[in-house]
Amino acid sequence: MKLKLPEGTFEAYLFDCDGTIVDSMPLHYLAWKKALGEWGCEFSEQLFYEWGGMPVAEIISTLNRDRGLQMPVVEVGHRKENLYYELLPQLRAVPEVLEHIEAQRGRIPFGVVSGSMRESVVASLTVVKLLNRFDTLVCAGDYKKSKPDPEGFLMAAENLGVNPESCLVFEDTEMGIQAAQSAGMGWVKVPPPWKRGVQGS
Repeated sequence: MKLKLPEGTFEAYLFDCDGTIVDSMPLHYLAWKKALGEWGCEFSEQLFYEWGGMPVAEIISTLNRDRGLQMPVVEVGHRKENLYYELLPQLRAVPEVLEHIEAQRGRIPFGVVSGSMRESVVASLTVVKLLNRFDTLVCAGDYKKSKPDPEGFLMAAENLGVNPESCLVFEDTEMGIQAAQSAGMGWVKVPPPWKRGVQGS
């Protein structure tokens, strides 16, 4: 399948990382399930995808509040990230997005706006040999308000020196699309693995 881009000319592309540039969501879910399971916390795949784009610490804090748990946020967050790193050799780029990265490479600047920690984003992009394609990375900890707030996308546009309305956002989550819309940016939704015909997802 091909991604259909909206009409118009865009001066910059902004990408979410997990589930957009890299097909990492199934790997992140395995890491979450194991890390939370060690604390007796169930985490369904449906809820995981509903919360796509939510920063790691926010997920753990929300589960603590909703389930009456007291998981140590920093410790569980580190454990989840370490489990994800163990799975990284299995990571692949999303071909439908890679096609657009290669088509506009060198013509317009690219940025990443992610709810993941910078170390995780850098590790993912390094594995798929795409880190050098991006001119700015805006990750968890760089902004105060996470998606669906537009802060991260507006920060990336400013870093690239491009007006927000001239940016096109590639996103796989509803929270991310809402953030792009709030920033006044064009957007394209990247379907989940099962709609892209990815086997074993």
